[in-house]
Amino acid sequence: MTVAAQDAGDAAPHARAIRSYVLRQGRMSPAQQRACDTLLPRWGIPFAPAPLDYAAVFGRRAPVTLEIGFGMGETTAAIAAAQPDVDFLGVEVHLPGVGALLRQVDAQALCNVRVIRHDAVEVVEAMIAPASLAAIHVYFPDPWPKKRHHKRRLLNAGFVHALAARLAPGGYLHVATDWAPYADEILATLAAEPLLANSADGFAPPPPWRPQTKFERRGRKLGHDVFDLVFRA
Repeated sequence: MTVAAQDAGDAAPHARAIRSYVLRQGRMSPAQQRACDTLLPRWGIPFAPAPLDYAAVFGRRAPVTLEIGFGMGETTAAIAAAQPDVDFLGVEVHLPGVGALLRQVDAQALCNVRVIRHDAVEVVEAMIAPASLAAIHVYFPDPWPKKRHHKRRLLNAGFVHALAARLAPGGYLHVATDWAPYADEILATLAAEPLLANSADGFAPPPPWRPQTKFERRGRKLGHDVFDLVFRA
């Protein structure tokens, strides 16, 4: 089955009027296309409206981290390589990024990474069982800076509650952003979620194991501060 055919066959549990992304295809390199064609059938998980059996997916029982919007995958690959005893489930809609991560998974023989190319909100709702995740990473989500676009921001109260409900006791939600107004909004939203508790007094120091992402480097070059938030279930 081709990637296009697989995507066309993916059925959402219900239609949503507002999404947190606009699907821009972007330039697909030949290497990224080959990775999608040859590696996605091996390391990819098609969307399906049923909770995942992590032991069946990864071939073992281990803590599972969900990463939402992994971009080009360099951070996902680096963290997965440094934490071989943890399994990583990456969700991304943009095909060039999926191909880029799959290339790194193959080159580094990362057996603890799987990829879902689908809307993260629908994946969380339909495929992630309650209290099943050790961690959730959301690094540099689109800030949708124009006021009329704020409704597209991913980390609204409803989705934060859904994420919190998927964390096992003691699990954590780690968010990073370089957009100060969005950081303040995320902090307020997370603090208002009764299933979560802040691990810091406000923003958290960046964990030493989080590498700089491409978006972080770009933001720092523009003079942006970077804000980390770590909340625990």
